[in-house]
Amino acid sequence: QVQLVESGGGLVQPGGSLRLSCAASGIIFRFATMGWYRQAPGKQRELVASITSGSSTKYADSVKGRYTISRDNAKNTVYLQMNSLKPEDTAVYYCRAGTTADYWGQGTQVTVSS
Repeated sequence: QVQLVESGGGLVQPGGSLRLSCAASGIIFRFATMGWYRQAPGKQRELVASITSGSSTKYADSVKGRYTISRDNAKNTVYLQMNSLKPEDTAVYYCRAGTTADYWGQGTQVTVSS
C-alpha cells in the first residue's frame, strides 16, 4: 500500500520560512519523480516544484529563488524548503509521487499571514 505523508505546514508571517516533508512508503522511492503541488481556495492545483530520480529540479516561476526541493533516498523523503513566504503562497500543499502510477498525499495547510 502506497502512502505519502506530508508534514511541516502551519501558520507563518510574511517573509518567514517553512520546510515541508513528505515521507513515502510502498514505492521504490529512488526511482520516483517527486513533486510538490499546491491548491489555493477557488484555484486549480498547480505544480510548485519537482525533482527527478536523478535530482533534476523544476520550479514554478512564482517560487523560483525562494523555494528549494530536495530528496533523501535513504529516508524515502522529499522536502520543500520555502523561504521569503508571501500571503499568496497560502494553500494546501500536496506531495505527488510519479512511478508507474501517480500517488498523492493528503495535503498540509500553509498559511502566510500577519
